[in-house]
Amino acid sequence: MKRTPIIALCILLISFLSSCSSFDLEKEKLGGEESPMAEKGVTVSSTSINVAGVSDFSGTITSSENGIATYEGKAVVTNSYLKQLFANIPEVTVVGDTIKTEDFQMKQTKDGLELLSGPTSGILVNYSSSVGDKYQTDDPGIEREVVSKSTTDDYPYGFYNIKVIEVEEPTSVLKSGGVSKITYYANHRFGLVGIQFSFDDGTTAKFPVYTSTENQ
Repeated sequence: MKRTPIIALCILLISFLSSCSSFDLEKEKLGGEESPMAEKGVTVSSTSINVAGVSDFSGTITSSENGIATYEGKAVVTNSYLKQLFANIPEVTVVGDTIKTEDFQMKQTKDGLELLSGPTSGILVNYSSSVGDKYQTDDPGIEREVVSKSTTDDYPYGFYNIKVIEVEEPTSVLKSGGVSKITYYANHRFGLVGIQFSFDDGTTAKFPVYTSTENQ
């Protein structure tokens, strides 16, 4: 499987959802020991294949403090509709087919992941959660829900299978843009391992996510 050093699609597209702003330490909800996956210099990878007109991601964690990682990255977007969506966000720069984003904050601990930017900030996943558990975001209209949790190694990841926790998020912020739902797949050892976008026309676009280090 070919991998390209990138900042994960989730970072770029979640930053679109979140309309990035500086994080507020008082908003932090996730506990746990700091994850090595949040350290400065860590890179994230995904497929090198063009998916839904999105390709050529590149990026890294540029700074880290107490498990709070700051990301920056860029991608090539040839899909005119998606490009317009990004162009509507002040924190995203669009030059031709290239989009860029900076200063996106996410907290990563050995307990899970938490967004610290924008109106959808809040817990993305807590690895100890059970099916049916919900995470309220800072946007009263958006609540994430755990819809599945593996009991066996049933999720394809790289060259083997792993257990995952699956979290769904309705995307009222993007409803007019044709994105109806985002699904996150996470594993306690590998962190965020996949993200899928569901569109109003019934199609989906799914991206694997790989990080250059892991929880021990």
